[in-house]
Amino acid sequence: MKDRPPAQGSDHWLSMINQASDWFEGPLGQQLLAQEKDILTEELARCFGSYLVHNGPFGGEPVQPENIKRSVRLGAPLPGVEIHCEEQAWPLGEHAADVVVLQHALDFSLSPHGLLREAARGVRPGGHLLIVGINPWSAWGLRHLVSREAFRQARCIRPSRVGDWLNLLGFALEKRRFGCYCPPLSSSDWQARLSRLESVGQQLQAPTGGFYLLVARKLMIGLRPLRQERRERMGKLLPMPVAKVSRREAEQHRLP
Repeated sequence: MKDRPPAQGSDHWLSMINQASDWFEGPLGQQLLAQEKDILTEELARCFGSYLVHNGPFGGEPVQPENIKRSVRLGAPLPGVEIHCEEQAWPLGEHAADVVVLQHALDFSLSPHGLLREAARGVRPGGHLLIVGINPWSAWGLRHLVSREAFRQARCIRPSRVGDWLNLLGFALEKRRFGCYCPPLSSSDWQARLSRLESVGQQLQAPTGGFYLLVARKLMIGLRPLRQERRERMGKLLPMPVAKVSRREAEQHRLP
């Protein structure tokens, strides 16, 4: 990793991140993060390596899987973030991380495609990139349209669109999961009543969960699928025309 001075960032970007961080500290944000933690822990248990980089618009401790030696939080100056930088100026060398986690970072970004490109650059070949985002085709996606809080600023990018971006950046999508099927209700009593809805949704893995998780692996450099050589069709052998010779002509050309 490279050492760079902390980035100040634009006022608009910092304001958006701070408002998002405040929302994630509220009851709805905590409900969403709690559901995501279980699925992230399960998927990260299958990843191995030395470094994990986490980026997201909220404070807190970095995720620490057992099979990763070192985890670090990177991004805006929030509590628990160890390396401060702008969204498209990560102080990482190319292929420096074994795993990169973008948890709602694309939802609260000035340039989601630029941020994804910066994160993809830091993943080593064969490493993994995990992306968590708000599912627009869910009750949470509908709420963000009518919300008066910072949640309204969420981009709610479709998982299929993010998958297309990953493909262009040289990643193979290995898994797509959904979670948080309970609607965004502040009342803890209603959340308890609808808890069974979460278990049923997890079993069916219906694409209507409040968030989605994409697990993508970076393809090895230089590997290309082998293309079979095209065989040219050989033409048919055609018989050569033979001139007809009469018996008289043959006798005339016969040697004496």
